[in-house]
Amino acid sequence: MIIPPGPLKVMVATKPVDFRKGAVSLAALVEHELGLKPFSGVVFIFRSKRANRIKLLVWDGSGLVLVSKVLQTGGFHWPRAQDGVMRLSASQASALFEGLQWSKMHTPRAQVPVTTR
Repeated sequence: MIIPPGPLKVMVATKPVDFRKGAVSLAALVEHELGLKPFSGVVFIFRSKRANRIKLLVWDGSGLVLVSKVLQTGGFHWPRAQDGVMRLSASQASALFEGLQWSKMHTPRAQVPVTTR
């Protein structure tokens, strides 16, 4: 997958979307319904009504990249369907994309070093 450089910010649209939508339509949905900027380098993840389908949308600096995946068996472990968005860490998004239980993935928080003078 083509991803923008630097730390990865991932947002999940928790409400199912029409999977006939393409990259431009999903970008419009991000801007108008979610109130976010689709051309910011953030990875946006969308779900269908069927739990086995996922789409990822990201601006890579030169164009919109749309990735679609359909699991042949089982389904993705989605957050509760509701209006709005939910932020995931890169490791949680990777687990979600693989069909794993993303909620069990935790990104360790590094403490800010204390400097003494």
